Amino acid sequence: MKRYLFTTPSSVKGTIKLPASKSISNRVLIINALGKGTYPPENLSDCDDTKVLIQAIAQGKQLINIMAAGTAMRFLTAYLSVIPGERTITGTERMQQRPIQILVNALRALNATIDYADTEGFPPLHIQGGVLEGKELTLQGNISSQYISALLMIGPVLKNGLTVRLSGEIISRPYINLTLHLMNDFGAEASWTAADTIYVAPVPYKSLQFTVESDWSAASYWYQLAALAPEADLVLTGLFHKSYQGDSRGAEIFSRLGVQTEYIPQGIRLRKSGDLPSRLDEDFIDIPDLAQTFVVTCALLNIPFRFTGLQSLKIKETDRIAALRTELKKLGYLISEENDSVLFWNGERCKPQAIPVIHTYEDHRMAMAFAPAALRFPSIRIAEPQVVTKSYPTYWDHLRQVGFGIRIETEIKFPKQTDSSASLEN
Repeated sequence: MKRYLFTTPSSVKGTIKLPASKSISNRVLIINALGKGTYPPENLSDCDDTKVLIQAIAQGKQLINIMAAGTAMRFLTAYLSVIPGERTITGTERMQQRPIQILVNALRALNATIDYADTEGFPPLHIQGGVLEGKELTLQGNISSQYISALLMIGPVLKNGLTVRLSGEIISRPYINLTLHLMNDFGAEASWTAADTIYVAPVPYKSLQFTVESDWSAASYWYQLAALAPEADLVLTGLFHKSYQGDSRGAEIFSRLGVQTEYIPQGIRLRKSGDLPSRLDEDFIDIPDLAQTFVVTCALLNIPFRFTGLQSLKIKETDRIAALRTELKKLGYLISEENDSVLFWNGERCKPQAIPVIHTYEDHRMAMAFAPAALRFPSIRIAEPQVVTKSYPTYWDHLRQVGFGIRIETEIKFPKQTDSSASLEN
C-alpha cells in the first residue's frame, strides 16, 4: 500500500493553475453529445470521471466500465437510455455497492429498458437505449442532485419533454441550477416553473463552442491551506466571481475563517486576514462537497462547529460522515453526528496517534481534505494518495510547487512472527 508523508513550508505562496470544473465538464459532455455537437468542449477536466465519460461517449462500446466514477455512472445511465443500442455499464466493487435504484425507477417510468445484471438496485446495469416519450416525474428533493441532473439533461430529447416535481426538502439546489444554466446555454428551454417544479421543453440542443471554467471545489483545498499555514499568498487562476458553481460560496465561508479573496484578472488571490470566530455553524445542504474541507479545517483551527445538511454524504464515494469521524479521531478530535445529516464538535479531544495514517476509502476528497493537516501534524501519512486523480490529478504536483516535500512510503508485509517496517523512496 502506497502512502505519502510530507515536509511542509513555513509559508504557502505561488500561482496555481487549477483543474477545470469536473461538474461543468461532465454535464457539458453529456449535453454536447445529446446535441450532436460539432465543437468539442474546450478546457475539459483531466480527472478520471471526465476521462471515462469521454471514452464512453466516443467509443460507444457495449461494455462500459466507469471504474469509481459515480457521476459518470449516473449521467451515463440516463444518457444511454435515450441512445439506440444495447450496453452494459459497470464499475469497481465499491461502485457496485452504491445505490442507483431511484434513478433506474425514474427512467423506467419514462419507459426506459434497464435491467440489473447482479444485485437489485445496484450496478452493473443492462440498458437498451431508444426513443422515450417523456412525462411528469415526482422525486424526493433530498436525493442526490446527480440523479435529478441526469434526468433533466435528457429532457430536451424526449418526445414530450419532461416535468420534474421535487417533494420535501430540496438538497444541492445549486447543482440543479448549474445543470439548468448549462442546458440553456446549449439552446434548451429548461427552468423552474414553481419552487418545487422544473419543466424541460422538447426543444433540441444546439451545437456551440464552450470553454470550461476552473473548479471551485478544487479551490477549497487552497483556501484550507491558506487558513492553516502561518503565512499564505496564493493566486488561483481561472475562477470568476459570478460563477455557475455553487461551491463558489466557499469563499464567503472561508472569509469567516480568516482567508480573504481578491478577484483579479487571472482569477483570485488568497491572503490571511482577520480574527477567527469562536465557532462556525453552517448549512451545507447546497454545498455538500465542501463539507470535508471545512470539518477538517475547523478542527485543526480549534474552532467548534455544527454543520447540517450533510445527508448526501452517506452515499458519496464512501460514507463520508463515518470516514471523517474515524480519521479525525486519529488526530485526536472526537467529532459527533446526529440523524445521519449533522456533524458537530464542541472541542472534545482524545490522544492522537503518534503516526496517524489517514485512509482515503477510494475517496479523492478525503485525501485532499486531510493533506493540509500536515501543516499541524508533521507525522501524518495519506494512504492510497492516487485517488486524487478522480477530480484533481495534479494536486500533489501543485503541493510540491508551493514548497511541500512529498515522500513515498511503501508498506512491506512480513511473516506474522516478524515486525513490519516501511521503506522510503524519494
